[in-house]
Amino acid sequence: MTLFTSPTCAMSHCARLVLREKGVTADIEYFDPNEPPEDLLELNPNGTSPTLIERDLVLYDSRIIMEYLDERFPHPPLHQMDPVSRASARMLIKRIDQDWYQLLDEILNSGEKKSARAKKMLRESLLAAAPVFESHPYFMSDEYSLIDCAMAPLLWRLPSLGIDIASLGKGITAYANRLFSRKAFQESLSPQEKEMAAQNK
Repeated sequence: MTLFTSPTCAMSHCARLVLREKGVTADIEYFDPNEPPEDLLELNPNGTSPTLIERDLVLYDSRIIMEYLDERFPHPPLHQMDPVSRASARMLIKRIDQDWYQLLDEILNSGEKKSARAKKMLRESLLAAAPVFESHPYFMSDEYSLIDCAMAPLLWRLPSLGIDIASLGKGITAYANRLFSRKAFQESLSPQEKEMAAQNK
């Protein structure tokens, strides 16, 4: 199994995190998405990150890769077993993508004015969600799940964007520290992401 991944993309980080949570042995191939390697382009002409290769299987959507890994390696489970809970978790991840990852993308890839607006919206949206982070040890759950695997890379990047996690309240701060202290999270970090650690102090 090989995971082709950007060393800085948050979505790629999500896939790497699930790999580490599962304790799966896989080759991690870091690459510049602007210059994808030839062996990747042969399998995925779009050269997108992340791309997971396992024998004849080629997956190149972060959320699909996360789901596949959870089903392919069932222990420890990162999804609830019953269909209703699994569907609810998928809807939450979709909301996280639409509400927060879309703003992250705007901050990173827009002009200064639009980026500043998106940063303000992201901070205010996270602040508004403070009760959610305070109600359970993990995101709307007592158990660590794929939802937390989606949240951790986003929160890790906030200080590098100029958003102080501590300013978002004790609930989010405690939740973020809970995620960042996990062994799998530390192992999932690329060298470039480790450099963000100083900004997360």
